[in-house]
Amino acid sequence: MPEKDSCWSCDSLAMKFALIQINPLIGDFAANCRAIVLGAEQAYARGCELAIFPEMVVSGYPPQDFLERQSFLDDHDRALARLIGVLPPLAVMFGCLEQRQERRQGKPLYNSVLVVQGGEIIHRVRKQLLPSYDVFDERRYFEPGPPASLFSFGGMTFAITVCEDIWYQAAGCYRSDPVADLFAGAKQQGRRIDCLINVSASPFQRDKDLARHAIFRSLCSRYQVPFLYVNQVGGQDSLLFDGGSLAMNANSEIVARCASFVPDMVVVESETWRGEMHGLELEEPVAAVYAALVMGVADYVRKCGFRSVVLGLSGGIDSAVTAAIAADALGAENVLGVALPSPYSSADSLEDAQALATNLGCGFKVIPITPLFSAFQESLQPLFAGMEEDLTEQNLQARIRGNLLMALSNKFGHLLLSTGNKSEMAVGYCTLYGDMSGGLAVISDVPKQMVYELARYVNREQERIPERSLSKAPTAELKADQCDQDDLPPYAILDQILELHLEQGAGIATLVAAGFEEVVVRDVLRRIRLNEYKRKQAPMGLKVTSKAFGYGRRYPNVQNYQE
Repeated sequence: MPEKDSCWSCDSLAMKFALIQINPLIGDFAANCRAIVLGAEQAYARGCELAIFPEMVVSGYPPQDFLERQSFLDDHDRALARLIGVLPPLAVMFGCLEQRQERRQGKPLYNSVLVVQGGEIIHRVRKQLLPSYDVFDERRYFEPGPPASLFSFGGMTFAITVCEDIWYQAAGCYRSDPVADLFAGAKQQGRRIDCLINVSASPFQRDKDLARHAIFRSLCSRYQVPFLYVNQVGGQDSLLFDGGSLAMNANSEIVARCASFVPDMVVVESETWRGEMHGLELEEPVAAVYAALVMGVADYVRKCGFRSVVLGLSGGIDSAVTAAIAADALGAENVLGVALPSPYSSADSLEDAQALATNLGCGFKVIPITPLFSAFQESLQPLFAGMEEDLTEQNLQARIRGNLLMALSNKFGHLLLSTGNKSEMAVGYCTLYGDMSGGLAVISDVPKQMVYELARYVNREQERIPERSLSKAPTAELKADQCDQDDLPPYAILDQILELHLEQGAGIATLVAAGFEEVVVRDVLRRIRLNEYKRKQAPMGLKVTSKAFGYGRRYPNVQNYQE
């Protein structure tokens, strides 16, 4: 391990910083710039000399292939020019795009951070480490920036980094360390760095704060400087940004913190390296996951122009948790739950669906599907004559339900929420054009065991989800006496296999060595492989684990690789 740099102190300097996390909407340059101006004005009113905003906040992150449209880039630049001219007198640091002038070689854009004051750009830094793994694909659009220069302001010297630039050691896939280079360059120049700043758009996942804070503490400890971190907040498609902006002192102690999952601002003073502590630290992973899903539903619905949602209520745990998240995100008055009992639905299930809707305060309707199911069977009877009932008849029921829910969505303008969990999605225990129908898959990245944890979290103060929904055996109720565990391994085992395989890349040999039966492992991995085509047609889901189904996981449908 490299030796620590000498401890540099700035006790005699006094400056106020505002850490401002906002919730941008991709491409809404006017609204994003208004939010920046409003935040900067509030910081100025509180006597701050420097206001810091997240990465690429002018455009919103990640804009993906909008970055290949010249009209998008030109509109961005016009908005940026207007923004620079209307900011209040303090210095304002924020992330934006920059079109490269030397376009004959390399990518056409930089991912940049500007510092603006008095209508002028007084400093700029360009992102050096461009992630190209999981949900990130920045090398597709951006050119790595040159080594950053130090920013001197108000008698202090700052080292500014952009998101991934501080993840050198954790990512393990880069050849250079921008932070080490900044401090080495400062030492060669005989200058001291008084504070390290990181401007980010870092998505949430379960336990992400543990990884982030470990990196932050390591940097503070190694370089003996305070650290300021400002992160984007809000839902953007499947990505959930938790904010969590903070300040650490040189002793690696958190001295200021924004609330998580909401836009917020805190003020930090350099004289004492103390600041405001907003919100409760969500130490339990289940609390953070629940807050992330609530924010994700609220933002997806709002940003896509919907006001209300509809979902099927089966009386089971998955639809119950989804309904609770929706009610907390949108208000119960904007949630319609629909029970769609079939010939195989139990009276208990209908009672539990009704009780859930009553507890949550959301709308509730019942549409029996037995007449429609009978009509389908009658229409198909000449072709199915002499054949035993099988999955076809089970899937018919799911598809009837999907069509009825989509009809309600079309007629009343509700967004349809699908309710399948990650365990089911992984092994294909779901029906294409049936229970997979919808515009947003709220818990598709939540393993079954965690669904139960979320349900208990929902009920932490009072029973909102009926206790029977938590205690009864999971069942699709598509045939008599059906139970999920008749077709699948116990969820406690299945979820462990899925986490090791999907999130950690464990293969058959590793899983068997970990104590799982080889026949079970091979069956689970076979199901994952065979059902890739289903997941490609599933609604977008909200990402809360380190590897979700979606554009961060790229496997072909047509393949035949088997371990």
